[in-house]
Amino acid sequence: MRAGRALIRWSAEDLAKAAKVGVATVRRAESTDGEVPITGANCDAIRLALELSGVEFTDGDRPGVRIGTKL
Repeated sequence: MRAGRALIRWSAEDLAKAAKVGVATVRRAESTDGEVPITGANCDAIRLALELSGVEFTDGDRPGVRIGTKL
């Protein structure tokens, strides 16, 4: 999440507003490695907000984020 925000130069507040979640939710999600301590619905909303803004999540041998090519 944090890397995705950095790619599009969003603050935690920007992401919270786009995802329609509280900024504390974004900060809590970014505060841990491993299982995210937020609800599935909030996680989905955050992911969708990032994806709609051009962030692409990658999987496989090298998980991460990048700017998508399908904008």
